[in-house]
Amino acid sequence: MDLKEYGYKTELTEGISIRELTVIPARVTAVYRERYQVVCEYGEIYAKLKIKAYYKEAEDFPTAGDFVLMRYIPNGDSQIIKTLPRKTFFSRLDPTPGRGEQVVAANFDYVFIMQSLNHDFNEKRLERYITLAWQSEATPVILLTKADLAKDVQSYMDKAKNITQGIDIYAISSVSGYGMDQIERYLKPGKTIVFLGSSGVGKSSLVNALAGEEIMSVNGIRENDSKGRHTTTHRQLIMLKSGVMVIDTPGMRALGMWDVSSGLGEAFADVEQYLGKCKFTDCKHKTEPGCVIKEAIAAGNLSEERWKSYCTLKHEARYSEDKTAYMRNKAKKCMAIAKSNKQKKGKREKYQMR
Repeated sequence: MDLKEYGYKTELTEGISIRELTVIPARVTAVYRERYQVVCEYGEIYAKLKIKAYYKEAEDFPTAGDFVLMRYIPNGDSQIIKTLPRKTFFSRLDPTPGRGEQVVAANFDYVFIMQSLNHDFNEKRLERYITLAWQSEATPVILLTKADLAKDVQSYMDKAKNITQGIDIYAISSVSGYGMDQIERYLKPGKTIVFLGSSGVGKSSLVNALAGEEIMSVNGIRENDSKGRHTTTHRQLIMLKSGVMVIDTPGMRALGMWDVSSGLGEAFADVEQYLGKCKFTDCKHKTEPGCVIKEAIAAGNLSEERWKSYCTLKHEARYSEDKTAYMRNKAKKCMAIAKSNKQKKGKREKYQMR
């Protein structure tokens, strides 16, 4: 199997010093807890992490879409020894307390941000997705799915345009084919697309439509609230017959902000253009005179909702960072206490033996 069809480029390994001479490049296609499915010159195989490299030397844990170096083992799980540099990656706050950042997908060209045109449509959630997508350094594209079920598609388009600074927006239907021709410009061989959207938004249906066959199971949604169960249970990269690769992720209704400094700047450029222009450098944008933010809102040049959303995401990102640091310090403190208690216990036992 030619790994170049999966986007591999030899420059990924330039300048990397590896002691083992038997390693080969591979790309992660699926993540199953502590086991990985990868594609390499030997086809699709399974691999596990080299414990020393990842648990002691702090190598970046691989995820779907990552290129890695591994030692091929013919009659068992191969061994992944290094994660190669990422050109793009999507991350969030790890749901497990104290772990910090969790990389969800890597090395993709486009982020298809999907919201369905029913009760699932949520402007606040859309702002979150856009912020995280810009942070990934890939190109975000908004797909408003299930257009065949919407009575007024244009009204949803208008709502999305109000919060999508310079991002292409398309209303599509995987069932009827409505608008599907508009997204063909992104579907080129060798390109990787990551899908982001909550459960029931139609990710699996879109994969099937792009593939021209049913390669993913599709679950229905509840009529009363348009919510669905997670069809995808693990992160995976899917190679379509067209040569396009899709990274599907489990539905994430609640996204924790992580490091989104540049993402916020892109997603909220209409807000950040006013920052730093107030009369006072320490302006809190509340009651201070000469506040440019308040003046822009009063003049109708800036939506108060947009300002509130920006503040909320900024605060959440800062809180996540502080919380992660707190949990990390707490873990270190607990380890220090445990070590101290063990030393004290050893001294007592030694004293009693005299």
